[in-house]
Amino acid sequence: LARHLPATRWTLAIATGTHGRSPLEALELPAQLVRGIPLVNHDGHSAADLVDFGVTARGTPIQVHRCLVEADLVIATGCIRPHYFAGFGAGAKALFPGLGAATAIRTNHAWKTHPLARAGIVDGNPCREDLEEAVRRIPTPTFLLDGVAAPDGAIHAVVAGDLFSAFRAGAELARPWFRVQAPRASLVIASDALPVTASLYQAAKIAAAVAPLVLPGGTLALVAECADGIEPLTTVNEAIFRIGVLPRLPPGASILLVSSLDAATVARTLVGHAPSVASILARHAGPVLVVPRASQLLCEATS
Repeated sequence: LARHLPATRWTLAIATGTHGRSPLEALELPAQLVRGIPLVNHDGHSAADLVDFGVTARGTPIQVHRCLVEADLVIATGCIRPHYFAGFGAGAKALFPGLGAATAIRTNHAWKTHPLARAGIVDGNPCREDLEEAVRRIPTPTFLLDGVAAPDGAIHAVVAGDLFSAFRAGAELARPWFRVQAPRASLVIASDALPVTASLYQAAKIAAAVAPLVLPGGTLALVAECADGIEPLTTVNEAIFRIGVLPRLPPGASILLVSSLDAATVARTLVGHAPSVASILARHAGPVLVVPRASQLLCEATS
């Protein structure tokens, strides 16, 4: 592209969804990539930047950043790996919700309560189908260039081409790399690496991934430092745990958080507090299942 298109005719869009503009220094973008290139640091709360294409069949407003319609071609990039309610990340998600209106994104994400809105499920997943319908309504030609990650975090393959079919090819490449099978246990201890363990908001992905491995009445020990805390608390409690995580647990199961947070802080959330993994083990008799790097696994129970 650089040989045929001067940098001034590119636009680099940072797809932040509902999270607001990203601190550019945190992205560590190569200087040669952004030098002289117009940059869109998306803010889904800025109505002035949005254009409207109606609503999807499921009622989601199709509102996206105007850069998507001002371009002659949109190249969507990302990394295909399991996503806990959209099936897999990347693909059309770069455009919507990535460059969508915050209110529209919340409408789409409400589908996370559906039993088919799960990691590994693409076709039939109402969240994925809804966001893809929204993107199909954007008139600008699109092209996909996505990496396909493995559990080690490295890119092991690349897919390119049609935004929807190339994405599905990448998802099928990734599926066996992330799929794990194990018998259910009355105590499941699960964790991951930073940044997933930095906050309860992010650590919810761990709990959602391993929920199928917990026996009815069992305990999920969620090990996450949570140095960034429990905020935004209403979102964490209501939109994440009450809607997206707790319904995935079997009857009578509970979550205990092992973190750097004190008991009073954890008491404000929908999970329980435990001072250490050792304290949980001391009260437990029976098999224990330990799941490291759990947040992106496709967990299947064998019993």
